Amino acid sequence: MSLPDASLPPARFSAQNRSRALQAEIMELILNRDLKAGDALPTEAELAGALGIGRNTLREALKVLQALGVVEIRHGFGMFVAPANFDALADGLTFRGRLSLRHEGKEALQLVDVRQALEAGLVGEAMDLFTPEHLADIEATVRQMEALAERGEIFTEVDETFHYQLFEPLGNELLSNLMSVFWKVYGKIHSELGVDPLINLRETAAVHRDIFEAVKDGDKELASERLRRHFDGIRAELAKLHEAS
Repeated sequence: MSLPDASLPPARFSAQNRSRALQAEIMELILNRDLKAGDALPTEAELAGALGIGRNTLREALKVLQALGVVEIRHGFGMFVAPANFDALADGLTFRGRLSLRHEGKEALQLVDVRQALEAGLVGEAMDLFTPEHLADIEATVRQMEALAERGEIFTEVDETFHYQLFEPLGNELLSNLMSVFWKVYGKIHSELGVDPLINLRETAAVHRDIFEAVKDGDKELASERLRRHFDGIRAELAKLHEAS
């Protein structure tokens, strides 16, 4: 159980607790009424009556839930259960990762750990579902990387496509969204670290070629190992940051 923040006056802390409790009640109401993404919520008057609160208090809670991606408020139309949206998560993780870079980079490294664990841990399961057509699509992406590398052109978007394709057969929407979040965060971290994207383009393309070859050969252990090693570069940059702190 978390302890009260000693820096906050008791009244302020109590108000925060009440606000969180109200947000939880609204989410529980959505679940209890079996509402789906895109479904309309009750009106403000109905919600305020059901929860036994004033409309101003309700509006403050709804603003927070909108920021969290739970509720969508369409002015002139009403309130709705928000569709899946990971923007708030991406913004929060990006801020935490960038903030940690001002110190020892611990949280940025933790983000690397999570992505590494996801990709290295799930690639074998995805490989069980690959079709020849899917493998051909991935190889085409690798060839595009190699061609861009030869021309000295950055291929960030193609790189992202490669990783998406590796796990597309799983049909895991949450994983796809999390990977998109990681890409947004990584872009900011690389920028903060001052990593030159033009350095080692051929080497980066070769790493992806090696991952693909292991996948094509059906070697799950090697594919997992090569995906783990794929993160060595950013780990080394973060290690430099830690040593300099």
